[in-house]
Amino acid sequence: MRLKKFKVTNFRSVGDSGWIDVDLVTALIGINESGKTNLLVPLWKLNPAREGDIQPTSDYPKKKFGEIRENPSEFRFITAEFETDTMRTKLAKVAEISEEEAEIVQVSRSYDGSYDVKFPNFNPCSTESLVEDVQRVLGNLKSEIASINALKKEENWKLELGSQVSKLLDDVVSTCEDANYIVNLEQTLNAAIPIDPPKTSKLVRRVRQTVDELQTLYEELTLPDPGKCEDVVETVLEVLPKFVYYSNYGNLDSEIYLPHVVDNLNRNDLGTKEEAKARTLRVLFSFVKLSAKEILQLGLDFDETSEGREPSNEEIEKVAESKRERSILLQSAETSLTSQFKDWWQQGDYRFELQADGNHFRIWVSDDRRPEKIELENRSTGLQWFLSFFLVFLVESQREHRNAVLLLDEPGLSLHPLAQRDLSAFFDNLSKTNGIIYTAHSPFLVDADRIDRVRKVYIANDGTTKATSNLRHIETGDDQPGAAYAVFSALGLTVAESLLVGCAPVIVEGASDQHYLSAIKTLLIAGSKISPRRELVFPPAGGAAKPLRVVASVLMGRDNELPVVLLDGDSPGKSMAKILGSGLYEQESNKVLCTDDFVRFKQSEVEDLIPVRTISNTLDRWQRRPAILFGDVVEEGAPIVPQIEMWANTQGITLPAFWKVELAKRVKKRILDDGIDCICEKTIENWQKLFNAFEQQNLN
Repeated sequence: MRLKKFKVTNFRSVGDSGWIDVDLVTALIGINESGKTNLLVPLWKLNPAREGDIQPTSDYPKKKFGEIRENPSEFRFITAEFETDTMRTKLAKVAEISEEEAEIVQVSRSYDGSYDVKFPNFNPCSTESLVEDVQRVLGNLKSEIASINALKKEENWKLELGSQVSKLLDDVVSTCEDANYIVNLEQTLNAAIPIDPPKTSKLVRRVRQTVDELQTLYEELTLPDPGKCEDVVETVLEVLPKFVYYSNYGNLDSEIYLPHVVDNLNRNDLGTKEEAKARTLRVLFSFVKLSAKEILQLGLDFDETSEGREPSNEEIEKVAESKRERSILLQSAETSLTSQFKDWWQQGDYRFELQADGNHFRIWVSDDRRPEKIELENRSTGLQWFLSFFLVFLVESQREHRNAVLLLDEPGLSLHPLAQRDLSAFFDNLSKTNGIIYTAHSPFLVDADRIDRVRKVYIANDGTTKATSNLRHIETGDDQPGAAYAVFSALGLTVAESLLVGCAPVIVEGASDQHYLSAIKTLLIAGSKISPRRELVFPPAGGAAKPLRVVASVLMGRDNELPVVLLDGDSPGKSMAKILGSGLYEQESNKVLCTDDFVRFKQSEVEDLIPVRTISNTLDRWQRRPAILFGDVVEEGAPIVPQIEMWANTQGITLPAFWKVELAKRVKKRILDDGIDCICEKTIENWQKLFNAFEQQNLN
């Protein structure tokens, strides 16, 4: 099963986090003390791979401590929603529901340790729709009574029956409250049938058919909740992914005293720091394919004092053979470690040497720039951390934690920004076997092209922890500007990328433009339609001339070259183009591009570069099918954003703040999933024309 989203309630500083959507890799960013850890820990305790007991004094929110202690079963602290994937058939069979209804399952846990299971797609007839369903059934009966040619002796009864059904239909709204109403209605209709009706009576047959329809409604309304069945709960918990929480990574020392290691690996009373280090050592020796005790024993010399004699040749050869075996095993392990580590760490070509000498085990490191061997602890803290991190996750994620969801609290704090970028790439590879949710306050741990995987964590006005996927959300109050800064840093990572690795920046107005253009770039490159000489990035400037000028000035860089700008063809875009053309871009106005030049009409925006049907279908699915679908009224060949706003207004739909960004994220995912083969040739030509313009202006 795959985790889709989760919600934390009544846990430490969290009152109600709201639903937090989850990708294969999800980043929770925010300032210190914003409560990021308090979102990971309850998710871990939903189904921990190890440890993870509920701790009342630590986990109960202090404001409700007495209430929860009095009745812990009434307080849920975590709810998670999963896609059942390959387990769908099994769950559907056990729960006795359809596979469609078993596609999604929600699992909650309360403070007494109990679990609650729900299937959100399970939708029996509800009391809310009961009135409409009964009106439909009685309305059909009334219409057909009027159209049936009754037997001659039934003519009076037909009139009476029609009148009675009309009266029942008029009274539905005022009398239909619950399932008992259906029982009474069935009894009323059965009583209306004559005691000995004619066998050929069409009226009687139709009334009995209506009673059967009402009985079906009653059965649907009174269906038991499959999530309450004990067998269903047990089955769900059996297939529920395990959650693994890491906050201490246990950096390795360069010199390890083996007797202490052997002792610590057998103890269960170690402190947090020592336990983390023991865990890393356990993984290291597992990687070496030896235990610490075996390494120690293979290195033992002949003990002269205990025997009081010189060792025999046979004993000398036995000791030598053991040491030779240990040396070969360690050489094999260091070769494997060097090779696999090189695939993950891009900050240097490191070589590791593992040595065992008596009671001591040492790790040496060298690289091309510093070929002399240096003890691990004398290399950077970042290298020590990444090696320890690499060993733990490489080994554990492929063994007992395979397919588990990894919850990483503040990973990589000691790493250089470029190394943090490598860590982000490590997460992408690790996500092939494990879902990953990590906390961070560093923008370098957010992939510039995958900023949609970020969730912002902040402190609400009532002092509780909240999370949102709206990265432009601004907390009110001047006492926490750092929370907004963490988000802006993540959003502005593309700017840092262009400066750090020499990318070719194209400044756009907003974050939605960034999503669309990065998706187009990915599709064109994947389809061999373009081959940019430098990586294109699309830093947003906030949709105003002043910040755009500032961003452009920053991005001029060492070569003093102005970056390309892409503006919308609407009034604000034309106004910004005019300001730039008479100021910073006066001598290079050709670098200020307009979307109107790449679509077939004026007043366009970046959204108009995307196929209309793709946007309309995505919008209609997002807005849960209103009375009139946007796809039925959208006009091609005209700006789509004003049409969306007008349609929403006429349909009584309140679009959320920053709806353009949310729509862009959904459209981006859709077109990347579908691939370039689903895009028409004319659209691809427009895209190529645009990106060729980017390339040409960046070369000028």
